[in-house]
Amino acid sequence: MLVLKFGGTSVANAQNIKLVLDIVQKKSKEDTLAVVVSAFSGVTDLLLDASKKAAQKDKAYRDIISQIDQKHKAAIEELIPLSEQSDLIENINSNINLLKTLLDGCFLLGELSNRTADIVASFGELLSSQIIAVALKQKINAVFKDSRELIKTNSDFGKANVDTETTNHLIANYFKENKAQVVLLPGFIASDEAGNTTTLGRGGSDYTAAIIANATHATALEIWTDVNGMFTANPKIVKQAQPIETISYQEAMELSHFGAKVLYPPTIQPVLDSNIPIWIKNTFEPDAFGTYISNENQAGNNPIKGISHIDKIALITLEGSGMIGVAGSSKRLFEVLSNHSINVIFITQASSEHSICIGILNQDAENAKKAIDKTFELEIAQSKIEPCIVEKDLCIVALVGENMKNHQGISGKMFSTLGKNNVNIRAIAQGASERNISVVINEKDVKKALNTLHERFFEDNTKQLNLFVMGIGNVGEKFIDQIHQQKKFLKENLKINVRVIALANSRKMLFDEDGINLNDWKAKVDNGEKASVNDFISKVKELNLRNSIFVDITANYDVAMIYEQFLRMNVGVVTCNKIACSSHYENYKKLKELSRKYNAPFLFETNVGAGLPIIDTLKNLVASGDKVNKIQAVLSGSLNFIFNNFSETYSFHDVVKQAGVEGYTEPDPKIDLSGVDVARKILILIRESGVSMEMEDIENNCFLPEECMNTTNNDDFFKSLLKNESHFNQLLAEAKEKDSRIKFVAQYDNGKASVGLQFIPKESPFYNLEGKDNIVQFFTERYVDQPLLIKGAGAGAAVTASGIFADVIRIGNV
Repeated sequence: MLVLKFGGTSVANAQNIKLVLDIVQKKSKEDTLAVVVSAFSGVTDLLLDASKKAAQKDKAYRDIISQIDQKHKAAIEELIPLSEQSDLIENINSNINLLKTLLDGCFLLGELSNRTADIVASFGELLSSQIIAVALKQKINAVFKDSRELIKTNSDFGKANVDTETTNHLIANYFKENKAQVVLLPGFIASDEAGNTTTLGRGGSDYTAAIIANATHATALEIWTDVNGMFTANPKIVKQAQPIETISYQEAMELSHFGAKVLYPPTIQPVLDSNIPIWIKNTFEPDAFGTYISNENQAGNNPIKGISHIDKIALITLEGSGMIGVAGSSKRLFEVLSNHSINVIFITQASSEHSICIGILNQDAENAKKAIDKTFELEIAQSKIEPCIVEKDLCIVALVGENMKNHQGISGKMFSTLGKNNVNIRAIAQGASERNISVVINEKDVKKALNTLHERFFEDNTKQLNLFVMGIGNVGEKFIDQIHQQKKFLKENLKINVRVIALANSRKMLFDEDGINLNDWKAKVDNGEKASVNDFISKVKELNLRNSIFVDITANYDVAMIYEQFLRMNVGVVTCNKIACSSHYENYKKLKELSRKYNAPFLFETNVGAGLPIIDTLKNLVASGDKVNKIQAVLSGSLNFIFNNFSETYSFHDVVKQAGVEGYTEPDPKIDLSGVDVARKILILIRESGVSMEMEDIENNCFLPEECMNTTNNDDFFKSLLKNESHFNQLLAEAKEKDSRIKFVAQYDNGKASVGLQFIPKESPFYNLEGKDNIVQFFTERYVDQPLLIKGAGAGAAVTASGIFADVIRIGNV
């Protein structure tokens, strides 16, 4: 015999019930069946809500009764032929009238006993099972059997304990005598010795099916639900979660206890004793494999079978020197919790016996604290034990796997993975069986934790990077295009999955937690919400995604000043904006320290030399123990372009205009021409060399006339360039006279730094620097006579974007 159980979503409406009938009809051709059904989806909640309202003297309970009545009558109209409806409708009306009478009594008395609550809750299964039984009889030889006549319990209303011996005897005798091909039974409900209706707890329909399977020695128990089995994690939280094909009873029990709601935890015990396999199947995809649960050896490549969690947890900590070496402290603690019906979910104790930490549900926390403090009031009064400490809004995350005990380093990988994403672990517990490693974390971090752990243990080491991009102008557009172009390559070859979660400019911002489709991102941004730096930060914090990276592709001061907030949230920062790293040294130092403290990368390779590996090379020199004594560099691709193209036939004004069109200058070209941009770059290199220096310590020999420097907008600035054309022509003439070329050079030499125009002779390596190229020479203790030289394109949207992209990939490879 097979036992099939169909959950609430499987019997939510007539359309779904038709799928159930098809499955049962097909299965009945192979074997005799016991079919257990839940209440229609949502009906049990409606019944409980109605009973509470009635007890509170809220007449709205009557509307709920009508709603329940209509829901079931609608199913009858669609499922049952008109000629067969009268007797069934009479039964349904009788049940609805009884329900109304019970709730009217609650309304009059203004109270709801546990016994009455059980009777009210039972109507969901009673109504659904009677309707489905009649619908089934239209197709095959089927009978209805009330579970209350077979399953006997004690009188603990709400979650009664089964009298196993009596129940097994009644079930075995009934199925021995029954000749029907299919027996249809309501789940969840039972009765006590006196015949009073009891219930087996929410989710108890699974338990009903398991009890019947055990008592009849069924060949298998099939739990039909709305998903393709048990998953490696909650698929609503972890999009990449996968169905688990095979799993042991013990692993399934651990996962179901830790929130895998597809299976009610007590379900496993009855079938475990009889070694009856369980199938978790999908009513809406009946051909899908599902999950097979048995005691067979489930050894595989991955020792982890699943990651689960329980939310709304509180930690209760009892500590004090008065517990050390004192026998019975733990007994007293757990005894008082038991006496107050408070379930302990999690336990850990320091080996010093100085403290005991337990996890319970948030809703029990205040009662637990009062009861514990009362029990230990003498020790608390004598300051031997502290009043118990309560921490709420926590979550337990558990790795589950039968074979974890045979693999070293699982817990280390778990803790390091969480640590890298700044998920703070409040408590740890692991049983001697090593089947479960549990940690307590803040509830706000649960999504990040589950996704991070799933990525580490189940996704073939593919690392997902979540980008929040601010600045989508020339460079930003190239950057997004490069991501779009390389996305597939990165995933297949480097195991990096890059998702752009947010895009923002000065006017609009767009967020999509599942990743923005980059095919038409411009139109989407235009239709986004109004841009706000504070709202942008808040949304990043609210999403709290793993491996988050803020990408700043602006030249904005206000944006540069928010890096600290991102780093404190464990969000990496990649930026081409030079303002932060060239701000006050204390701010630069703080950002570097925050990056280390919160394990959040802070990369700014494009601050100097666009896509050239200048900063990275410098970091490697310093890390290897070398010391930088002198730096000589042409660091402005825009200025190099300008002076390489400035001639008697191409005016200074025109070539500056052209540099802007080509995207080589900042939006405000005065930043480049004033030497401020170059000063920032050499300052960053000096600081990365390990030297403390401020911007004002750099001598800036500006070549622009004062009139040009005093302009306040681009139009006036370009007018001033035309007005002072003779000044620039004089510089050109002087260079020609000296047989030299004009370069804007940055220098650092043993503590002193300067930037300014120089006339470069032919023998200098700077002389033949063409186009927008940059060049840097590092003179170090190892590179004394022949400096380490880096040369290449140092400006332009495409190369800058590629440098930003390289920093992002560098984070992905960590």
